[in-house]
Amino acid sequence: MLKSEFNFELPKELIAQMPPETRGRSRLLVVHRETGTWEHRSFLDLPNYLNPGDLLVVNDSKVIPARLYGHNEKTGGFIELLLIERVEETRWLAMVHPGRRCRMGMKLTFGNGKLKGEVVPSRDEYYREIEFAYEGTWESILAELGAMPVPPYIKRSPEMKDLLEMDRDRYQTVYAKDEGSIAAPTAGLHFTEELLESLKAKGIPIARVTLHVGTGTFLPVKTDNIEDHPMHEEKFTLSPETVEAIHQTHAAGKRVIAVGTTSTRVLESVADDLGHLKPVTSSTRIFIYPGYKFKVVDALITNFHLPESTLVMLVSALAGKETIFKAYQEAISQKYRFYSYGDAMLII
Repeated sequence: MLKSEFNFELPKELIAQMPPETRGRSRLLVVHRETGTWEHRSFLDLPNYLNPGDLLVVNDSKVIPARLYGHNEKTGGFIELLLIERVEETRWLAMVHPGRRCRMGMKLTFGNGKLKGEVVPSRDEYYREIEFAYEGTWESILAELGAMPVPPYIKRSPEMKDLLEMDRDRYQTVYAKDEGSIAAPTAGLHFTEELLESLKAKGIPIARVTLHVGTGTFLPVKTDNIEDHPMHEEKFTLSPETVEAIHQTHAAGKRVIAVGTTSTRVLESVADDLGHLKPVTSSTRIFIYPGYKFKVVDALITNFHLPESTLVMLVSALAGKETIFKAYQEAISQKYRFYSYGDAMLII
């Protein structure tokens, strides 16, 4: 299957640069898989499409302020880091921009010297390794100097202080708990505490998984044949409580609704061919594309994804590529907002 089969034209003005003014006030395109039809709704209408006994599964991973803006200590040249993974107490793997200027031994400074770094030999072929020096705790330094790692198609710079502060709240789900992600599980950004309570009141419980979103979720597919694309590992935890809730839901003939592709990947990574799960803390490289047979997930809440991305391939596997691409064209014609801060889709 070719990557080019998942390409589509998207007007740049539909790429959302900001979340809706009020959390939860997003549009919702409801896609019916059996008929290939859709409805235009508000995200606040979500409870109307879920039934008592259905189970909502969310990813409660918390985004860390993993973007650092700094300078080359010697030349004053601008440097931007995206922290990828902590490898030792004071060492991180990082994506660097501009990468060509970031050579071995280069010394970096952030926050007028509150945080210093040095480029050291890396144990990873894709990323630089940075040794940091600071006073106090890493958590307090990162909270003060770090910015939320919104994707590059959301335009941000160090001068946009008000927007960077806004991202700290809005690029985080209301149920985020366990720190470790460098990108938000964006389908969850639409939920408010009030909406979650209304779902519980209707008899729709909420279960949690934790998948720390890393580069595997958003790195582009570089191979022409999608089956040759290597997914990066992402760490996850599936608890005994969530396993039991899922088994009880299916035993009662009800649906498991995954909130986001990350929740979907956790459940489908662990399930056996009969859809049975076991509690586990592990990592996954699962790549879901058309032809995949879902074992656990019955419905999905998701955002609108990038052309040729692993995420648009996943939703095409669930709903069918033809149905998804027709729905995407409808969303484009109706000027839905796309990507992380955009509108939502419910596939049922």
